[in-house]
Amino acid sequence: MRLFNTLTRTEEDFVPADGKTVRMYTCGLTVYARGHIGNFRTFISLDVLRRALRHQEGYGMRHVMNFTDVDDKTINASQQAGVSLREYTDRYIQAFREDCAALGLESVEENPRATDEANLKAMVDMIGQLTARGHTYESDGSTYFRIATLPEYGKLARLDHEGIQAGARVDSDEYDKEDARDFVLWKATKEGEPTWDYGCGPGRPGWHIECSAMALRLLGDGPIDIHGGGIDLIFPHHENEIAQAEGATGRQFSRFWVHVEFLKLAHEKMSKSLGNVYSLQDIIDRGFRPSSLRFLLISVHYRKQLTFSFDILAQADAALTRLTDFLARLERATEGEAHPAIAERVAAARAEFRAMIASDLNVPGGLGVMFELLREMNAAIDAKGMSADDAALIRDAFEEFDRVLGVIALRRAEDSAPPFPADEIDALIEERRLARRNRRFARADEIRKDLEARGILLEDSATGTRWKRK
Repeated sequence: MRLFNTLTRTEEDFVPADGKTVRMYTCGLTVYARGHIGNFRTFISLDVLRRALRHQEGYGMRHVMNFTDVDDKTINASQQAGVSLREYTDRYIQAFREDCAALGLESVEENPRATDEANLKAMVDMIGQLTARGHTYESDGSTYFRIATLPEYGKLARLDHEGIQAGARVDSDEYDKEDARDFVLWKATKEGEPTWDYGCGPGRPGWHIECSAMALRLLGDGPIDIHGGGIDLIFPHHENEIAQAEGATGRQFSRFWVHVEFLKLAHEKMSKSLGNVYSLQDIIDRGFRPSSLRFLLISVHYRKQLTFSFDILAQADAALTRLTDFLARLERATEGEAHPAIAERVAAARAEFRAMIASDLNVPGGLGVMFELLREMNAAIDAKGMSADDAALIRDAFEEFDRVLGVIALRRAEDSAPPFPADEIDALIEERRLARRNRRFARADEIRKDLEARGILLEDSATGTRWKRK
């Protein structure tokens, strides 16, 4: 498998360091608000990476995705809400878990919170290591990283060293590229803020130290195999993570860095600060299903910007419906003996799909392979040239594709959970069948329209009637 490494700006062959298990850290949600679909473009893209490594490449996974539950944003939001930091962030962690489940993300091995005691102690220990190696200084009770002590600072973001403001310091967790300067590791206690004291004095961690410490605590000594996140995290967050981890240990932090491009809305970055965001619930309220959003978010290569609109989302929904309708049609393909040409074509498509995914997660290319196979196999069904054995072979191939993509299984799960009880749907379908047999066509049509109004579409065929969600 080849992956684009932001650190080297080249595609490189990827194999985990031990040849068996991928140690991967991905930056999770800052839980001061519900995640928006721009956030989920990153999370779903990295879920596809996880699935490809696990299901296609056959590696074991040791995947950590954190919750940032203490930083400037979470503290300010909890204070405005008038509740404790823990109570405030709990609600958005729960919402994130629900959204992840609805969007078909695989569960990762570890979901640490920055405020867990073991993690806070790991942060303080890392700051101690940095201090012992001469990388820190204190001012007004806070501890800062002195970037002048690390000659390689800026290597991920390709910073111009002449523009680095050594000696100037910044307390804010987030800042612009033009503000490359000494950054805070541990912030002195401020009135109204949560505070801990594990050896750095009373206060709380800066944002950047959290991920460095949690990654190495849970994944072991560097270098880990992959670190991932949105492209907006390259600087300052990931650059500062490297400085902290490598400054503390003297070892490379991560071998590969994988970054996902922005989701755009009307040619602007989608972000909570701009107020131009949609949550998953907003998508559902517009009548779309999570599976359609997942399909859309993987349909453009993860390193290219994607512009969101509801028209494009409708196109994604239509494409996914075409896939599931084709798989339903396979169930009715029972003509004659197996056809060797179909087996050869399916084997070729499997190899083509694997090659696309192994080429820096070329999901659009993989989708192209799938839909070309769909087109050809639909033609074979039309020509009465497909047996039950052929159909089973094709279904297996699409199941293999979907272990990486995760869209077909998600749509099926949605279909299996109708908007009202399935036995009620079945009873109405049977009533409609009897009405048609007795030539009560007005009643049959009334049932069909009633079901459609309630979100259920009926499809009649020679073998009976099947329903699907609208």
